[in-house]
Amino acid sequence: MCRKIQKEWKRRNKMEDNRNTAPDIFDRMMGSGFLKRFEPFYKAHKEILLYLLFGGLTTLVGIIFFAIPVKLISLPEVQLFGHKINLTVQVANVISWVCAVTFAYVTNRTWVFEKKAHGSAAVVGECAAFFAGRFLTLVIENILLNITVDSLGMGDILAKILVSVVTIILNYIISKLFVFRGDKKAA
Repeated sequence: MCRKIQKEWKRRNKMEDNRNTAPDIFDRMMGSGFLKRFEPFYKAHKEILLYLLFGGLTTLVGIIFFAIPVKLISLPEVQLFGHKINLTVQVANVISWVCAVTFAYVTNRTWVFEKKAHGSAAVVGECAAFFAGRFLTLVIENILLNITVDSLGMGDILAKILVSVVTIILNYIISKLFVFRGDKKAA
């Protein structure tokens, strides 16, 4: 029985080692065709380039899942501490946030920070830290959306795009310093 467990453990470790040294899809793309000339720049700045790519895609996911509910639902405005709050915008932003953060966690963990947390407890802890950091920026984003839409009279979608720039920067800092810190996988 122990021999069987040891054999399985070695097999899994060998599979993990192979995954850690294998180039990902972006490495393979940059090493072929006309993209090969950009490979040194890509390798030197891979993390930030992929963060910008997936940050942009996450923003797109967020905008799509913001625009749909903001156009489909209509909730009343409320007063909170003497300030007008547009509930439609706030609810649409929370829906957008859940979709975007889920997408961001998967892409950031897999390709940007190349994190390899092992075991369900480690992954759950990493995921909880990621969502907690993103929750902080959700609060900031909702405040900024309220200011830009209700106080400055900016359009919903334009405000969401502008506020997303601030959010992307804050999210990178939080992810880099608090969530995906430590050793990256072997290259």
